[in-house]
Amino acid sequence: MTDFSCETKIIMGSGAVSAIAERNFERLMIVSDPFFAKNGWAERLGKSAKAYEIFDKVAPDPSVALVAEGTARVQAFQPDAMVALGGGSAMDCAKAMAYFSGLSFPLIAVPTTSGSGSEVTDFAILTHDGVKHPLVDRKLRPKIAILEEELLAGMPPSLIADSGFDILAHALEAWASQNANPITDALAMEAFRTASSLLNASFEGDKGVRLEVHIASAMAGLAFTQAGLGLCHALSHALGGQFHVPHGRLNAILLPSVLTSNSQIAGAKYADLARKIGLGGANDAMAVRNLKNALVRLRTALKLPGTLTQAGIAPEELFAKADAIVSAALADPCCATNPVPVTAQTVHAVLREVTGRG
Repeated sequence: MTDFSCETKIIMGSGAVSAIAERNFERLMIVSDPFFAKNGWAERLGKSAKAYEIFDKVAPDPSVALVAEGTARVQAFQPDAMVALGGGSAMDCAKAMAYFSGLSFPLIAVPTTSGSGSEVTDFAILTHDGVKHPLVDRKLRPKIAILEEELLAGMPPSLIADSGFDILAHALEAWASQNANPITDALAMEAFRTASSLLNASFEGDKGVRLEVHIASAMAGLAFTQAGLGLCHALSHALGGQFHVPHGRLNAILLPSVLTSNSQIAGAKYADLARKIGLGGANDAMAVRNLKNALVRLRTALKLPGTLTQAGIAPEELFAKADAIVSAALADPCCATNPVPVTAQTVHAVLREVTGRG
């Protein structure tokens, strides 16, 4: 037996943020990074309530210590709603602050990047002592997700590329997951098709496609929060905790190699996706190769690195930490739904390939 639930109300389009003011909150906590505090967006949303407080200390890969500081602020302010404004790190931080506060209020997610899908998921990622720890609980799922088109216009190309490959990784891993079902498959397939076909246009400056990519990110989030992820994300978390390379960039490096690794079991499923999105393939092996090559071509078009070395991680430093990275990846809950059982040998093999030593 399988089930599917979508408890998050999704509001999308130009002017979608007006939905916050329409709810007439008394006390609103805004969680954002310093950028959105300085450019006025945090205050703009806060002013929709009678009283508001802005916690603007969010940094990439939010730490347990930062969340503890934010949680104390939440408990002191006693909001009747919280707004997470920003990218995946702001979402993770706000979710954890709300969760650990012990208070009951709706969490409203306003993503400003198209990639994490965190606005509709049960996941938050916290970092402690160089290790990323996924927090997974249904209570982390926001009550409302606002996909505001106006927030997408100023995204720089590098951010579009990094976050865009996170969409592809979410969709592809959900598609191949052991827990996939017909509904997650439909969401994952459409998210992958949309992102793979429109990311380059967005990267090149076409603002007209960005809302579609933004929606695809949420669709991929809906898919993976129900179906689960896999080795790509487990290893990306492990590497990101050690080296602080952007998460989506790591996914871009890892995803083609993980696809190859999983093809012994998931080849037919990958081939099905390749054909569904028009990549063809006279047989399954060719279709899988077409899918992998399409990922590599897009990665190149988006000017993303193809190896960890190109991403700034020295091979000698990587292999000095290899055992810790492999242990962290194996302990990551994302491995549980990978289509192929993940072993230390599997992880080492992928690491060798993505450093050019395969």
